[in-house]
Amino acid sequence: MLMRNRDPEYFIKSVRMNPDAFDLLLSKVGGRLEKFSWRKPISPECRLFMTLMFLAHGSSVYVTSRLFRMGESTVRLIVYEVCEVLWDSLVVDYMPEVDKDKWSMYSQEFYDQWNFPNCCGAIDGKHVSIQCPPNSGSLFFNYKHFHSINLMGVCDANYNFIAIDVGGYGGNSDGGIFAYSEFGRRLVNGALDLPAPGKLPGSNEVMPYFIVGDAAFPLKNNLLRPYPGVNLPPIQDNFNQRLSRARRTIENSFGILVARWRILKNTLVMLPGSVDKIVKACVILHNFVKRNSANDYCPPCFVDQVDGDGNVSEPGEWRTLVDPLRSINSAALQRGNNATRSAYANRDVLAKHVFERPI
Repeated sequence: MLMRNRDPEYFIKSVRMNPDAFDLLLSKVGGRLEKFSWRKPISPECRLFMTLMFLAHGSSVYVTSRLFRMGESTVRLIVYEVCEVLWDSLVVDYMPEVDKDKWSMYSQEFYDQWNFPNCCGAIDGKHVSIQCPPNSGSLFFNYKHFHSINLMGVCDANYNFIAIDVGGYGGNSDGGIFAYSEFGRRLVNGALDLPAPGKLPGSNEVMPYFIVGDAAFPLKNNLLRPYPGVNLPPIQDNFNQRLSRARRTIENSFGILVARWRILKNTLVMLPGSVDKIVKACVILHNFVKRNSANDYCPPCFVDQVDGDGNVSEPGEWRTLVDPLRSINSAALQRGNNATRSAYANRDVLAKHVFERPI
């Protein structure tokens, strides 16, 4: 049986995780991976390492089975089980429910790092390519002409995922992906426990705390999107640039995720329920490894570098390794955009505020 190599360089090159981080991860999930049999069972250490290799390199089940000298069905069962255990064991510590204090902390980080006040996170939706499931018709066939499931994610200013929603039909075109997601419902219904509206820095203007998204998302009091159109007035054009700068965090978060867990680059040949397990495991591993092995997993050059004006001066290294996941179109994300007058007014207030305070 192939066992774990203790050479740190081997780990760094394989899964961008140093041995200490691997041992910590094993201590958290090893007990649930322990098997008992009259024959010598596959050790939790080997089960975990094989799954990390499968997710990080994006190899097929066949290649992984040859590398570890196991049957294909055995590899498949182990990978699915370990992915489920990873999510269940890590989600409480590495993607917990967010309260007011946490949202306030995220908002301060966005202001300190991206100079965008009252912003608590950035949201985007992506397609994860899959093979057409049996008897599914056009449910998973999206407008870009491939089969997929939807992955919606929210990140903080440091490229960590705060929340995800995974598993929606890629062919969903009724505008309900955002509205019917758990995060979307809470956001629209004001149930995210965001802080109460507060004054903008250096101003007496009161502004709700909000999440930022691109033009595909609806405009709400607690969800801001750019001004539509071209040749905009300077205030609106400046606002769009500043919002884009803050929203770039979610683009980079997805980029890092796919660059490090390359199984997501592939068309996943498995049932949708198994795809959900793979995707959730990759996201929670992203948060885990970034916290415990940050220098190896996401060095500074790996994300977009910006200049003093907020423009990208040097694209992140992840862009040279993988293509970004394809975004979900606006028709699928939102069911109309009947924004309230207060939502338009809030965006105008913030646009004026950031225009008067250049980067």
